[in-house]
Amino acid sequence: MATRLDRKLVAETALGLLNEVGLEGLTLRRIAKELDVQAPALYWHFKNKQELLDEMATVLLGRMTAPVAEAGDGSGDGSGGGDWRAMLAETCRQIRRTLLGYRDGGKVFGGTRLRDQALLRPMETLLVAMRDAGFTLEGSARAWFTAYAYTIGYVIEEQSVFPVPGDPRRDPAYEQAERERSVGADHPLTAAAGVELFGDTGRGFDDGVRAVVAGIEATLLHGR
Repeated sequence: MATRLDRKLVAETALGLLNEVGLEGLTLRRIAKELDVQAPALYWHFKNKQELLDEMATVLLGRMTAPVAEAGDGSGDGSGGGDWRAMLAETCRQIRRTLLGYRDGGKVFGGTRLRDQALLRPMETLLVAMRDAGFTLEGSARAWFTAYAYTIGYVIEEQSVFPVPGDPRRDPAYEQAERERSVGADHPLTAAAGVELFGDTGRGFDDGVRAVVAGIEATLLHGR
């Protein structure tokens, strides 16, 4: 019996192709070939590539939500009671871990519209915890969006340095020797900073998350 073609299957197939073709090479025609169907069959489900990206992002979010929901207090029941700092930091880490598993994962996820409202439950849990800790709704919303934007932006930049998931080789343009050759004579500090910017990006991300969380606490908690 043939597999029933639906939006989720198409999106999951597209995600499976990302590491092979990247975002630019991901077309409905290429996905149709992978599914062994004619391209017009996919247009029945998606009018354009943006709709496909929205569905792909929704599938990705579904793969993030279980561990995120358990961060902080371990209950995931939406009742709050967890440490908002730990929950926010782990949310950022889980988003990054998931997106790094896919070539161009940051670009796929950023700027999309999610299609399953049920997947917003972990965010609700985090906002409840922040409210209970003394944040206003405005403060917690700004805190979440700041941390989210940092994470997506970081992943997009990180994936330009290490474009192939699981491959430790950098894009040659980011090799330290090349940076020192191209910019070192006129901008020695900028060239030297490349060791930190494009070296251990995992440690750099965690340092940034701590800075974001500390900044949120210092400026947004209790209506500051």
